[in-house]
Amino acid sequence: MSSGNDCQPQTFTKPALSEKEAAELVDRVFGLNVSWLRPLPSYDDQNFHVCVSGNNDGAEGANEYVLKITNSADSQEPELIQVQTQAMMFLSAEGFPSATPYLTKDGSIMSLESGDPGNKKHVVRLLSYLPGMPVAKIATNAQLLYEIGKLAASLDKALAEKFHHPSVKSLHRGQFIWNLANVPLLEQYIYALGQNKYRAVVEQVIEQFKGKVIPKLSSFRACINHGDLNDHNILVDCSSASLENPQYRVSGILDFSDMSYGYYVFEVAIAIMYMMIESPDPLGVGGHVLAGFESVVPLTAEERGALFLLVSGRFAQSLVIAAHTALLYPENKEYLMITAKTGWKHLMTMFEMGQEAVEKKWFETAQAYTHRAPAPSVGGC
Repeated sequence: MSSGNDCQPQTFTKPALSEKEAAELVDRVFGLNVSWLRPLPSYDDQNFHVCVSGNNDGAEGANEYVLKITNSADSQEPELIQVQTQAMMFLSAEGFPSATPYLTKDGSIMSLESGDPGNKKHVVRLLSYLPGMPVAKIATNAQLLYEIGKLAASLDKALAEKFHHPSVKSLHRGQFIWNLANVPLLEQYIYALGQNKYRAVVEQVIEQFKGKVIPKLSSFRACINHGDLNDHNILVDCSSASLENPQYRVSGILDFSDMSYGYYVFEVAIAIMYMMIESPDPLGVGGHVLAGFESVVPLTAEERGALFLLVSGRFAQSLVIAAHTALLYPENKEYLMITAKTGWKHLMTMFEMGQEAVEKKWFETAQAYTHRAPAPSVGGC
């Protein structure tokens, strides 16, 4: 859910290719004949679901892809996009359900193309199409929440311990607006909320974040974060016959554009926040996600102590940046404001309950997992 280059979400230009132009792009850059394509929703890039009528080189294999046309601001950092794509390839090789790129006609994983009347450049990739439905479309249960937490920890751990690339330093994105360490940068966009009770809560989050989280960052364990494990970026499928207690398997991890160096506790906080969005029991979510995460990477006392404000901080980031971006791009407002539909209510509820009560609920739920067998594996679906 990247919003432009570093701390300036207003600088990106979202691509606006027609379906005809997109089909011609697939043919010209990748050498594939498009049978059909249709737009996919996106925050600031342009995505198409593409079906091709057979590879021109006669190769067997998948005939469905996602054409990803990156916004003009992020396209100015091709080295960063290359590292993110290499990370996706690495994770796929490690057994994670991550997309992989189809190579261009000249054997590259991406191409820089002119794609709008202003002659702005856009990085173009053709990624394998992953099956499944977004978590946002289903009723989550404890088993799935546990598995999402476990996935978040396993993914970060694999990247931190095994992923090596000459340009990996480009993931040190110090002023990147979506990095959870940068909640204080929201002050320059908070005007978009107007003057109301929501703004007051966000100001409270920012001030508490400055005083209680920023000074502790050096004590957190560093890693590479996916950074956006939201309910639209995790796909699941299910072969369980039980309608009352379906068993889900994660079938896809999407959108690595927010990858950056961060901390393990950031990833679990981000996952908790997004899993709360559509849940009928939002405050009950955190304990299950935390239990799954800690089955792989147990948090330290300092990391646990920051969890409430980190979850609150991600709510603030999502809500403020969406409001700011919707003012600039009202035609995309419906997609931009998906989180806001319930996000404000959940953030307000968290602050009404208070940190102690919310943490008690999360930690007691997570603790209960240590006294029983873990939730079934996603592989059992």
